[in-house]
Amino acid sequence: MNRVIDLRSDTITLPTDEMREAMRSAEVGDDVYREDPTVLKLEALAAKKLGKEAALFVTSGTMGNLIATMTHTTPGDEVIVEENAHIYYYEVGGMARIAGAMPRLVRGRRIGIIIPDDIKKVLRPSNIHFPKTTLLTLENTHNRGGGIVIPNKLMKELYSFAKGKGLSVHLDGARIFNAAIAQGIPAKEIAQYADSVMFCLSKGLSAPVGSLLVGTADFIERARKNRKILGGGMRQAGVVASAGIIALEKMVDRLKEDHENAALLRDRISKIDGLYVDRDGIFTNIVMMEIKRADIDAQTIVDALKKENILALPTGKNTIRFVTNRHIKRDDIHFVLDVIGGIMEKNV
Repeated sequence: MNRVIDLRSDTITLPTDEMREAMRSAEVGDDVYREDPTVLKLEALAAKKLGKEAALFVTSGTMGNLIATMTHTTPGDEVIVEENAHIYYYEVGGMARIAGAMPRLVRGRRIGIIIPDDIKKVLRPSNIHFPKTTLLTLENTHNRGGGIVIPNKLMKELYSFAKGKGLSVHLDGARIFNAAIAQGIPAKEIAQYADSVMFCLSKGLSAPVGSLLVGTADFIERARKNRKILGGGMRQAGVVASAGIIALEKMVDRLKEDHENAALLRDRISKIDGLYVDRDGIFTNIVMMEIKRADIDAQTIVDALKKENILALPTGKNTIRFVTNRHIKRDDIHFVLDVIGGIMEKNV
């Protein structure tokens, strides 16, 4: 095969032809002056899709999460966060370094899933020696949890508990539309259980760049100023916002195909001796494969896959991540499974 099957991430998706044409002909203006009509259209569409009052176009999910943290907290505040969350694990310590917030880690019953009782264990009482806890962050779907979905019933319980304790709730919803499709509900039904939500256009939705932060009008107004602090004020941003509009209008429903391909990969891998994949829960387009044999590790398998033009991402000594996306077809999944099976048999 000459074609590369890239399963490292859904961030590798390329814009559609329609997106490229929309970018070429986009109506633009200066977004810092709020004069870019295409950005304004995208922000209004995002707010409507998520059931919020307003939205802010940002360059990346990491920026969106950082802006949300800065807007919800005051330097020195404590933020409750699941210990494997992207906002803590993969965002270069921005929460502490730039927002000045102190993460308070929560260990759930499994990676990516926490319940109110888990939060209760780490909540501090009011005391002059302790930081003030002001924010709970959640991630849905959960990256390191293998694309697992926090069921909406649990989202409601977590939100109600947090609000009862006087906390704001921010949702890292980078793949919130995957979570919505997997549950057969609109994304706004998930977003109602968070005060702010960040979601990405540049993953499974296939836009080339950009994320949205949504919330109340007042929250977004304050967030806009924090975006400027971070150098995120853009000018003729409608060029890329135009692709985001198409992403939201035309690319959401097709995520189901990615889930179906991931389900096949998950099911078949679980039947290969020496490999394990968690299947207990609602999963989406991420498959986290764990190697249960001592004689072979993740990098060895990744290197062998690469020789067959298959790219995957080692996430630990014994774990490999595969992410399906619109460039991955059913025949690709069958080929990948055959190769993985061959690698495991060869190394017996």
